[in-house]
Amino acid sequence: MKQLLSFIRKEFHHILRDRTTMMILILMPIIQIILFGFALTTEVKNTKVAVLATTDDEVTNRIIEKINSSSYFDVVANIHSNDEIQAIFRDAKAKLVIVFEDHFSENLRHNGKAHIQLIADATDPNAATSFTFYVSNIIASYQQELMGTTKNPYQITPEVKMLYNPQMVGAFNFVPGVLGMIMLLICAMMTSIAIVREKEMGTMEILLVSPMKPIYTILSKITPYFVLSAFNFATIMLLSVFVLKVPVAGSFLSLVFVSLLYIFVSLALGLLISTLTSSQLAAMLISGMGLMIPVMLLSGMIFPIENMPVILQWISDIVPARWYISAVKTIMIQGLGISSVLKEVAVLSFMSIVLVTVSLKKFKVRLE
Repeated sequence: MKQLLSFIRKEFHHILRDRTTMMILILMPIIQIILFGFALTTEVKNTKVAVLATTDDEVTNRIIEKINSSSYFDVVANIHSNDEIQAIFRDAKAKLVIVFEDHFSENLRHNGKAHIQLIADATDPNAATSFTFYVSNIIASYQQELMGTTKNPYQITPEVKMLYNPQMVGAFNFVPGVLGMIMLLICAMMTSIAIVREKEMGTMEILLVSPMKPIYTILSKITPYFVLSAFNFATIMLLSVFVLKVPVAGSFLSLVFVSLLYIFVSLALGLLISTLTSSQLAAMLISGMGLMIPVMLLSGMIFPIENMPVILQWISDIVPARWYISAVKTIMIQGLGISSVLKEVAVLSFMSIVLVTVSLKKFKVRLE
């Protein structure tokens, strides 16, 4: 019995000495329950809405007020012509545009009928369906309220229009998300495990103290994985276009450029993980499970970011997949060029510089 207890004690000491693994085992469940509890929601919250109304009357203003006062929507812009609608969606200023027909109030008062057009960004068909459903319910509620004050049978008819994905094909939404998740996980895992393996074997120290500069050593390690990841990207794109029938509506060269930049960011992230871990198990846990949950929940891949609490929206800003998925949707689905994703390109470029700089510094400190 004493031998059994001594072996159990030894195993506890062995586990507790590995601080990285202990942090993963203890913090991972806490982080997961918080993320799943707050980010895992299909509710519509704080969705940005733009309004096109040619007249300023009581009925129109009342409907806009009811939409804006709900917790589901925020009216962020008033536009004055149909030409501005595309620009609103292109600049990601709104997910939904509500268009009141000309002489809306007069038509309702004299004819008893009026129309409102709901134009939604359907790159995410599930979210677009929710937006239009919630607004239609608010309009129906106001219609009942209006009929209660008069004997006239008023009828306000919402007409739904889905932009970019009128057929509501689900692949248009999940292909960019899955592409972002797969590329990040594969790239980060390959780089982190490969370098940690070198560290465990004791050969990384020999490479880093050789006459070759550390930056060249690191680049030589990640270059083969960059080439392999580019091949993976090409394979996924071929399957997406020819099997899943997801078109590349925008510039293909822009899509390739953004994807190669994202691959480099993912490899740099794996490089950083390798500097923070001392075992392949810890590297695999962080680059696999540790990255999968944030990518799935905080990148906009499944759940709209605007539906999340503000603190999680801030955290999502440091998830590379968020910016890449947004850029892919803009180029592939909306059919726009590189000029429309300059913000995403700038953020990914900044992330790559920071990750490589920190990783190199950690390597140098380690050798000192």
